[in-house]
Amino acid sequence: MTERRDRIAQGRHLLARMALGFVAGALTVLTFPPFSILALVPVAYSALFVILAKVSVGHALLIGWAFGLGQFGFGISWISESFYVEADRFGALAIPAVAGLSAGLAIFPAIAASLFAAVSRRKVLTGVIACLLLATSWTLAEWLRGHILTGLPWNLAGYAVVDYAALRQPAAWVGSYGLSFLIIFVSALPGAAFIAVGKQRGAIFLGALACLAVIWGAGALRFQTEVPPPPGIDLRLVQGNVPQKEKWAPENREATLARYLEMSSRPGNVDVLLWPETAFPGFLDEDAEARARIADALPEGTALLTGVPDRVSTEDGTFYFNTVQALDDTAKILDGYAKHHLVPFGEYVPLRGWLPIERLTQGMGDFTPGPGPRTLALPVAPLVGVAICYEIIFPGHVVDDLFRPDWIFNATNDAWFGTSIGPEQHLASARMRAVEEGLPIVRAANTGISAIIDASGEVLARLDTGETGILDAGLPAARPPTPYGRLGDWALLALIASSWALALIGEKAVRRGPGSRCHA
Repeated sequence: MTERRDRIAQGRHLLARMALGFVAGALTVLTFPPFSILALVPVAYSALFVILAKVSVGHALLIGWAFGLGQFGFGISWISESFYVEADRFGALAIPAVAGLSAGLAIFPAIAASLFAAVSRRKVLTGVIACLLLATSWTLAEWLRGHILTGLPWNLAGYAVVDYAALRQPAAWVGSYGLSFLIIFVSALPGAAFIAVGKQRGAIFLGALACLAVIWGAGALRFQTEVPPPPGIDLRLVQGNVPQKEKWAPENREATLARYLEMSSRPGNVDVLLWPETAFPGFLDEDAEARARIADALPEGTALLTGVPDRVSTEDGTFYFNTVQALDDTAKILDGYAKHHLVPFGEYVPLRGWLPIERLTQGMGDFTPGPGPRTLALPVAPLVGVAICYEIIFPGHVVDDLFRPDWIFNATNDAWFGTSIGPEQHLASARMRAVEEGLPIVRAANTGISAIIDASGEVLARLDTGETGILDAGLPAARPPTPYGRLGDWALLALIASSWALALIGEKAVRRGPGSRCHA
C-alpha cells in the first residue's frame, strides 16, 4: 500500500513538473519576434533549470518533452495557415500536422533535459557549472535539430535578442547556436541562484548580471568598428501582395505579371530590381514575350532578380527547380541560382514511393535541389548570394565559401502563412544571418515582410505583411568577413570548450581557497 501511494505521489509530482515545463516552454514564444519580451527569457529557462533539479533521467526526458511541446505547439502553430490555402484538399490535416511536428520537435528539448540530468546527477553539479551544463546540452540539441532529417533550426534560443542591437552582435563571432549557448547560460543563472543557499545566491545572481553586461559590451564594441561606405547601388523591391490562392490560377497570370510590371516601372532611380520567390507564375526562360515585356520595363543598364520556377528535360525525365534568375534590359537571362535546401512536403515528398501524400505546393512534380550556395556576378551590382525562402533559416549555409558575396538576396513567399507571426519569425532568421556573415540582406516577399537589412542585422526599411507597394533604398555596405563566417560552427566548439575551461579553473581555485584549507 505504501509503495502504491509513493508511486501515485511520484506520478503527480512528475505531472506537475511537466505542466510547469509546458508553461515555461510556451513562454519562450513571447521571447521571439514579434513580441521580443526580454524579461521572459530568464523566467522560462530558469524555470526549466529549477524543474529539472534532482530528477531522474527518465523524468527529465518527459519534462523536457513537455517544455518543447509548449515551445513548438505555440511557436509554429502558424504553419496550420498553409493547409487552409487549399482547405478542401488539406484543411483536415492542419491540426494533426502541426501537433505531430510539434511533438517531434519536442524530442530535442527532451534530449537536452535528459542529458543535463544524466550528467548532473552523476557528477552532482550545482550552481554555475550546472548552468553551463544546461547551456551545453541545449545547444547540442539545437544544433542537432538544425541538421537531422534536413534540419529545422527555427526559433533558436538566441533569436530572443534579435531585436536588441548589441545583444545580437556576438553571433558575428560564434553564430546563432553560440548565441543560444550564451543566452541559456545567463538565463539559467537566476534559477541556480534561487536554488542556492547563503552567500552563493547573491554571488550567482550578480554573476548573471555581469555576464549579461559582458555580452552587451562585446556587442556594443562591434558598432565601434569602421564600416565601409555603401556601394552606391539603388534597389527597388516589389511586393505584389498576390494571394496564394490566386497566384497560380491560369486566368490570373496576365494580371499578376501586369501588376509587377506597373509597380516596377514607377519613377525612381533603380540599378537592381527585385521580385519575390516565384513572382513570375511560369517558366521565364521559355517565354520570350514575357521576357521582352519585362525588358521594356527595365531602364537601360538595370537588371532584374526574380524568383521563377524552372524545368530541364533530359533522357531521364523532366526536372523542376525553384530558382532565382537574373534578366537584363535586353531580355537576356544573365545567370541563375537553384534552391538547394527544399521544404519537405512543401516542395518535395520524402520517401515518395512509400508515403501516399501530396505536397502542398502546386506543380507537375517534385522540385529537385540545386548544388548549393552560389555567388552571382551581375554587371550592374556587387557580387550577390541568393537564399530562397526557407534557406535563410540555416546558420552557416547561405554563402558560397569560395566566393564571398557583397550582399544576399532573400527571395521569399510567406503568403502561405497569412497575417500570422510566422513572417516575423522568418524575418528574424534573416537578420541573424546578416549578423553572422557581416553582409546586408535584401528580402523581397510576395505578401511581406520585404526588408532592407544591414550587416549588423538592423532593419533599415520594410513593407509589412499585407501591403502592396515598392521599396526604394540604397544597398547597405558589407562588413569584413566575420569570425563565424570564416570558421562556421568550429567557433561554437571553441566557445563551449573555453567556457568549460574557465568555469572548471574557477571552481578549482575556489575549492583551494582559504576556507577549503581551514576545513582540511
